[in-house]
Amino acid sequence: MTDSRADRYAGYRAGVDSVLDFLLTEPIPATPLDDVAAAWTRHRVAANRFDKPVDVALAAGFGADRLGYAFLSGYQEALRALIPDLSPDELVALCATEAGGGHPSAIETTLTEELGSARLNGTKTFATLGMLAHRLVVLASVGTDPDGRNRLRATMVDVREAGVQVTNLPTTPFAPEIPHAMVTLTDVAAVVLPGDGYLDYLKPFRTIEDVHVLAAALGWLVRVARASGWSQSVRQQLLTAVAVVRGLDIDAPGSPGVHVALGGAFEYFGRSLAELDSLWASADSVTRQRWERDRPLLTVAGRVREQRLATAWRSVQPGTDPAV
Repeated sequence: MTDSRADRYAGYRAGVDSVLDFLLTEPIPATPLDDVAAAWTRHRVAANRFDKPVDVALAAGFGADRLGYAFLSGYQEALRALIPDLSPDELVALCATEAGGGHPSAIETTLTEELGSARLNGTKTFATLGMLAHRLVVLASVGTDPDGRNRLRATMVDVREAGVQVTNLPTTPFAPEIPHAMVTLTDVAAVVLPGDGYLDYLKPFRTIEDVHVLAAALGWLVRVARASGWSQSVRQQLLTAVAVVRGLDIDAPGSPGVHVALGGAFEYFGRSLAELDSLWASADSVTRQRWERDRPLLTVAGRVREQRLATAWRSVQPGTDPAV
C-alpha cells in the first residue's frame, strides 16, 4: 500500500465521511427552508464537508427539503466544476440564452476590448437565480470566424456594476422558489475568462450541469426515502444510482463515452422513478405535492440531452442507428 492510499484509509478511519455513508446516516435536517438564502446557507454547510463538487451536490441535495433547492445546489456545484476559482460563498448564474435561444449562433451580446477594458452590450432573456445572483458568467460574441461561425468568449460580471439591469421573470410552474430574470447589459465592465466561450464553457456546462443536478436530485430522493420509511432495497437502488453518477469522468465532459454513460445513468434513473411511483403515498403530503409539481424539472433539456447522446453514439459507431 502506497503512502497516499495509507493516508486516505487512515483519514477514513479517523472519521472522514464517505458521501455514501453520509447519505445513509446523516440526520435529516428538521428546520424547513424558507427561501433561497436559507437553502444556500445549508448548501455551504455541506460544501465544508466535501471537496468534490459532485459530492457537495449530493450532500446539499440531501439537505434540501424540496427538489427546487436541490436543483439550486446542483446548478451551483456545476458552475464550480466548470470554473473552480469561483468564490465559494457567492451565488453565480450562467447567462447564455437570448431572444433567439441558447445556440451559439443566437448569441448577439457583444464583447469589445479596447485599451485593456472589456465591455458588454446585450440582453440575456433567461438567467437562473435572477436578482439573487452575485456574479454572472456571460457568454458574448467577439465576431465571426472566416467560416461565418460566431466566436464566443466567457466573461465574469459583478451584478453591482453600472449598466447591469436585472428584471424578474414570472415564476415557472415547477420549482417556483428558484427565480429567473432577464439581464440587460449596457456598456458593462467585465473580466474576460481564458479559453473559447463555446468549447470551454457553454458546451461542457450542459453536460456538467446534467451530472450535478442529477446528483443533487438523487441526494434529495435518498432523504425522502429515509424520511418516508422506504425499504432498504429502495435506498440501495438509489445509492447504486449515486455511485453511477459519481463514477462519470466529469473531467472529460466532451467525451462520447461520458455522454453514453450519462445517457445510461438517466435511463436507470427514469426506471427507478417509475418504480417509486407507488411509494409516494407514504411520503408526507407537502413533500408529495411538491414532487408532483416539480417533477417536470427533471425533464428540462431532455431533448437536447438525447441529441448529444445520439451524436456520441455516431462518433464511436459511424453509420449506425444509435437507437438500435
